[in-house]
Amino acid sequence: MARGNQTQVTEILLLGFSHGRPFLFLLFLATYLVTLLGNSAILALVLLDPHLHNPMYFFLSHLSWLDICYSTATVPKVLANSLRPRAAISYRGCLAQIFFLMSCVGAECALLAVMAYDRYAAIVHPLHYTHTMPRAVCRAMAAGCWLWGALDSAVHTLLASQLSFCRAVHLQHLFCDVPPLLRAACGNTRPSEAALHASSVFVGFCPFLLVLGSYLRILVAVLAMPAAAGRRKAFSTCSAHLLVVTLYFVTAILNYNRLGTTSVVVSALFCIVTPALNPFIYSLRNQEVQAALRRVLRWRCGSRGCGADVGLRPQGGGIAGL
Repeated sequence: MARGNQTQVTEILLLGFSHGRPFLFLLFLATYLVTLLGNSAILALVLLDPHLHNPMYFFLSHLSWLDICYSTATVPKVLANSLRPRAAISYRGCLAQIFFLMSCVGAECALLAVMAYDRYAAIVHPLHYTHTMPRAVCRAMAAGCWLWGALDSAVHTLLASQLSFCRAVHLQHLFCDVPPLLRAACGNTRPSEAALHASSVFVGFCPFLLVLGSYLRILVAVLAMPAAAGRRKAFSTCSAHLLVVTLYFVTAILNYNRLGTTSVVVSALFCIVTPALNPFIYSLRNQEVQAALRRVLRWRCGSRGCGADVGLRPQGGGIAGL
């Protein structure tokens, strides 16, 4: 198939900075700092406080690592380009950015499904929880999520590296991603498009259905609880989790399927905003994490009043683990 006059690409111009560069710099810098500080706080608490050494917080620590990697794959370059009169990235840098970004996307989709299943096992089948989610199984699940994301990303990056271009590459975007790169390519882009659509089903939509199914079973179990206070707490936590999960999955699926439209805002939502929200929704609003933070601060200050916190020890299989 003829592809016209192909151009050797060494640099890619990013045209998503046409307006409001100072505002974008301040907005993305603030969001990135919140992402780093919030997720680093969760990692430190899970590492330092033995009360949080259970499957739920083990997976949360991996989510925090993912969110840090997720933001770092794109935001520092976005910040640098927002200060330059000519926003650009090298071709190899673009492929590297695509690999790390897509790897984090795939791993986080799988991890969110695993976390939802963990909560389902803890709440719906609490008596079997320790046998269902032993430490070895948790480690295997977490490793599988990272490997799943890396393999999915390797396919997309390899296909992107085979694209040809008939002119200088200008992307209407803030960073490199597969959909805007496909819009700039000439020749046959069907293999990459087919891979994106397949990933949206197996990497995005299927985990999303698993999340919805797990939380539906959780809500059914919560409705059967006799205590109204427990139901209110569970509904509040589940609704907050589902809000962020739905925002993430819906924006990701839209971004990687609407190949013919510009999706700068959608990409910014799930690549930049969601990693900053996760620490607050999943952890920092959790009473167990707040208690762990107080214990760590007291330990750091040399205080000896930790005995008063014994009653805050989390119960691994109950509603407190939400």
